[in-house]
Amino acid sequence: MNLLFIKKHILVSLFIIALVPLMAQSIEIDASAGVTEDGAEAKISIKTGTGKTSKTDEKPAEPLPVAYRDISLGMPVDDVKKMLKADSIYGYRGERDVSLLPTQNRVLIESEGLSFLNRSWFQFYKDKLYTMTFKLDADRVDFYSVFKSLQDKYGEPTSLDPEKIVWKDDRVTLSLERPLVIKFIDTQVFAEIQNTSKVNKSTEELTRKGFLESL
Repeated sequence: MNLLFIKKHILVSLFIIALVPLMAQSIEIDASAGVTEDGAEAKISIKTGTGKTSKTDEKPAEPLPVAYRDISLGMPVDDVKKMLKADSIYGYRGERDVSLLPTQNRVLIESEGLSFLNRSWFQFYKDKLYTMTFKLDADRVDFYSVFKSLQDKYGEPTSLDPEKIVWKDDRVTLSLERPLVIKFIDTQVFAEIQNTSKVNKSTEELTRKGFLESL
């Protein structure tokens, strides 16, 4: 092996090392590049590209779910009770897990869970299920694993912050909240409740104002 070959081999090696940081920017170096022992000119093939999978190769995101197991948003109270009794993972104990929120005239079912579910809440508006909330067992599953699974299924979230990650469409709002809570919310019903709440608040303020003015 002559001195010229050694020098050119060192130069090519240094050049490749210098390009390593650029490889993260999708610059590819031909693995066959090198220097011949007879001192022939060294040739290096460099190819640039985006380094990203084409959108045509990506798995399309699934529609956001309106149901978990056999319980679906929009179901009547009695149907949800039947499903809870039929599925032991919810730990449903019957009517003692059902309560009426007096100030809102809404039914709430709260039960202890089994396996990955620590506790579950099912809230109804006008006798229809509009919110399902599940507190997960942090000893069995972690926040990042749940987030990654949801992201792989439903694509990039609509919004995210350190406390909550949200996927939303016209039908359902799916959120993952810290420490480890998943919520399924009927988007349209929730908007209706918010609007009703604003109207009631405005009416209350007008009534209060009238009372104060009458003093």
